[in-house]
Parts: sequence; C-alpha cells; structure tokens
Amino acid sequence: MNELIEQLVALQHIDLKIDQIDDKIKAEQEELDQRISEMAERETRIKEQEERMGELEKERRTLEDEMSDKIAHVKERQSKMMQVQTSREQTALLKEIEDAKKSAKENEDKIVAIMEEVEKLVAASTEDKNLLKAEKALVEEARDKVRTAIDDLNKGRKTKQGKREKQADAINGSMIRKYELLRSRRNGLAIVNVLDGVCQGCFMNLPPQQFNRLLKGDQVLECPSCQRLLYHQAEDN
Repeated sequence: MNELIEQLVALQHIDLKIDQIDDKIKAEQEELDQRISEMAERETRIKEQEERMGELEKERRTLEDEMSDKIAHVKERQSKMMQVQTSREQTALLKEIEDAKKSAKENEDKIVAIMEEVEKLVAASTEDKNLLKAEKALVEEARDKVRTAIDDLNKGRKTKQGKREKQADAINGSMIRKYELLRSRRNGLAIVNVLDGVCQGCFMNLPPQQFNRLLKGDQVLECPSCQRLLYHQAEDN
C-alpha cells in the first residue's frame, strides 16, 4: 500500500469516528426534542380543552336563558287559559304550551349533555395537567443530562477534528478535494477495501486486470462501478 493510500485510509478512519460522534450528538438532541415536542402537544391539548369548556359554558348559559324564557312563556300561556272564551282559542293555547314545554325539554337535554361533556373534559384536562407537570420536570432533568453528554461528545470531537486537520494537511490538494467529494456522495465512504476482487463499497467485482494492478499497491485506483478509491488489505484470520 503506497503512502498516499495509507494517508487516505487513516483520514477516513478519523472521519468515521467523527461521524459516529456527530450521530451520537444528533441522537441525544433528537431524543430531547421529541420529549419537548410531546410536552408542547400536551400543552396545546390542554389549551384546546379549556377553549372547548369555555365554548360549552357559553352555550350552556344561552340554553338556560332560553329555557327560562320558555318556562316563563308556558306559565304566561297557562294563566291566559283562564281567560279564553272559545275552544278554538283553548286548543291554540294548549298547542303553544306543549310546543314550549317540548322546546324547554330539548334545551334541558342539551344542557345535561353539555354538562357531561364538560365533566369529561375537566377529568381529561386535570390528568393532562398532572402529566404535563411531571413531564416538565423530566424534560428539565433530561435537558441537563443531554447538555452534559453533548459537551463531553464535543470535547472528543474537537480532539478528533484536530487530528483530522493534521492528517488532511498531509494529503495534496487535488486528492483531498476528490476524497471530500466522494465522501459527500458515497455515504461517508470515499476509500474502501477490496477483498477477493470485490469492492467493499458497492460489492461489485473488479475486472481481474484492475485487481492485479491494485495488489501491486503502487497506484491510486478507482472502482469502475462506484468510483470510490480502492486499497487492498487482507482480513485478519
């Protein structure tokens, strides 16, 4: 294996370690973000419950006022029954009274349904508020732990980054640019081993002549299928 290939392999080894650190930082942050998102969803749900209870309370008061008016109307019509002179007038009043009673009963049923819904909302809201209180405490605790974990990971990353910069400086400009481009396009793997004539990046067979040239270790070759840089290092038995 020539010196340039060794430098690239060493660089990629460092880069993959940095990638692992970045993945851990991302995972820590995403887990915390998920908890915060769930807490925000519960806060939104509590707000919606309270808004709905306010709407129902307003509707209940309106129905109660209407029912009071209808009951008063029934009493007024019943009093008037004593004054009617004809059966026709009496029939009309009786119908008006029955209609008003029926309408008042409908309002009463609606009020009962509203009260039942409000009762369920109060129970759900109380439970959500208790859970939210516990979640806030857990999120604050998790936030401190994540901050500490990320700080520790960043310290390790800083050390790796220093080594990475030193290693990259040892590689000529055109090759480092090619390496960076391949890493960005090939899921972080710019240079890969070839085992038994098979590229370990795309798992395609190399032409026999190219594999023989690779075994000599004096050239920087590319995989004809995935264009990654290639090297050969036998597996440890």
